[in-house]
Amino acid sequence: MPDPTAGSIPAAGRLGSRPGPAPAGDPWPAGVHELELGGGAEVLLAVPPGEPLPRPVLVFCHGAGGTPAQSLGALGRAAADRGVLVLAPRSGAATWDLIAGRLGRDVAVLDAALAQVAEQVPVSRCAIGGFSDGASYALSLGPANGDLFDAVLAFSPGFAVPPARRGRPRIWLTHGTGDRVLPVDRCGRRLAAAFRDEGYPVTYDEFDGGHVVRPEGVVTALRWWLDEG
Repeated sequence: MPDPTAGSIPAAGRLGSRPGPAPAGDPWPAGVHELELGGGAEVLLAVPPGEPLPRPVLVFCHGAGGTPAQSLGALGRAAADRGVLVLAPRSGAATWDLIAGRLGRDVAVLDAALAQVAEQVPVSRCAIGGFSDGASYALSLGPANGDLFDAVLAFSPGFAVPPARRGRPRIWLTHGTGDRVLPVDRCGRRLAAAFRDEGYPVTYDEFDGGHVVRPEGVVTALRWWLDEG
């Protein structure tokens, strides 16, 4: 299996793959599938039960030191109950490449994963989200690919450094007032205000709690994405 990072890194965080409603191959059945990308890349795709009709896909990025399985666990059954495909990549290092200093392997792996999804699974729309460092990554790649992702779902992010701007994806951002890892004043509140000032549609959900992904927050975020867009 070829290494998905062997070629050139997508420029400025731009993703070229475009999943659509009519894949060339036979749709994968319900369940969790490990994509075969080579080069040591680890990406899981959770396919909900039901007929293989075009479904929304949510790319979800784990926090620092996390795993794709933890991403799927954080979303729980909420995504499956809403018929959402979840694409969960693993960062090549302890955290995501852009947060570590520059774009690289992680963008290339995500692009290759989306290309494989485009070949095997019917997709109706795409969003990107994540928790902690993964949420910061989503808030950075999302605005760079607003022509692919129609929304960003950010759970307790620390910062955002979009390497480019394309389109205006909607942004849903949640943060706990008791977060001691990434304090709400200089993270969630600041980011919500900054994106609003830049003209992005922002929904900000603050809660009484710490550095966590709440099950009720996941349900609210998916409802916002799927029903209010």
